[in-house]
Amino acid sequence: MLIAHRLIAALDRLVPAPNAEAHCDGPCGVYDPASARIAGEAVLSMAKKIVALDMSAEGSHNTYSRYVTIKEEQADIVKRELCILWHDYFKPEHLEAYPDLHTIFWNAAKQGSTCKTTVSVEACEELMSMIETIHNMFWESKGREVPWYTAS
Repeated sequence: MLIAHRLIAALDRLVPAPNAEAHCDGPCGVYDPASARIAGEAVLSMAKKIVALDMSAEGSHNTYSRYVTIKEEQADIVKRELCILWHDYFKPEHLEAYPDLHTIFWNAAKQGSTCKTTVSVEACEELMSMIETIHNMFWESKGREVPWYTAS
């Protein structure tokens, strides 16, 4: 095995492979704000559960920890999914139709951070409203009417 590694390394030095470039991390072309919506719904659900939790009940501290962990993980997913849409799907030509595109996405990502670091049902509802705005922009940019809905 060691000889094979040396041969491959020597070959790579003699004939290096050219660099390949793509316009995004994985040029699959499959984009959909639904994943941000689902994660956003989980953030909102966990915030509601945390607010309603009776901390004097037995086992409530463990439940609280689980709810907070889920809320924070899902808020990270919201931010990641929104950034994928922002950075990979939307292009400079979309700015003509959506001149406030960058502000909308930046504010939504910041709202995801707010929802991650606080327990506020109102902040989570605002995040869902922002995701809905992005949902509508996204599908409009594709020339499709896809109604907004939530699973909960």
